[in-house]
Amino acid sequence: MTGTATPTGQVKGHTLPKLPYDPAALEPHIDAQTMQIHHGKHHQAYVNNLNAALDKHPELYGKTLEELLRGISGVPDDIRIAVHNNAGGHHNHSLFWTIMAPAGKNGGGEPSGALADAIKRTFGDFARFKEQLSAAAIARFGSGWAWLAVEDGKGKLEVLSTANQDSPLMDGKIPLLGLDVWEHAYYLKYQNRRPDYVGAWWNVVNWGEVGRRY
Repeated sequence: MTGTATPTGQVKGHTLPKLPYDPAALEPHIDAQTMQIHHGKHHQAYVNNLNAALDKHPELYGKTLEELLRGISGVPDDIRIAVHNNAGGHHNHSLFWTIMAPAGKNGGGEPSGALADAIKRTFGDFARFKEQLSAAAIARFGSGWAWLAVEDGKGKLEVLSTANQDSPLMDGKIPLLGLDVWEHAYYLKYQNRRPDYVGAWWNVVNWGEVGRRY
């Protein structure tokens, strides 16, 4: 969600998007309490902190999250780090919620259509792609994300990982699918067992939405 100007000229800040399903809808793979805290507390904090930074340069409310992240080097020095972290967190999470769905109700299974064909061309088959993205997620040291992304203007798929709330957009790539491996995404249910969380997460991937983004 991005800021827009009201009829009076007052700027409206970024807002927290609603979850596209009930917080308990992804159980047993992701528990309701984690979803409530992750969305309502952690994501909300990124939104609040982003707005606090942009209040110092309100002309930047006219830019979308994508524009802020692609042009992060042009953000004023005094708020660049805050925008980097919090616009990244806001955009990453806004994507994350949409590329999941309840298991058996658009969540899980395998991709189809053009995305499936592209995965086969790039990785050999879906199993190899799944193995590569899982490995990137498990191997990410500390907090961060694993991604399926496409290079802007070239259409080539790749698996990568980023630290903290960095976004592939900062490197000219378009994120199609992102897996959050910050501890707050899984610790209540899985404690330190990140591989178990990664394995369970595949059951709720909304391949229809990922394919639409591709």
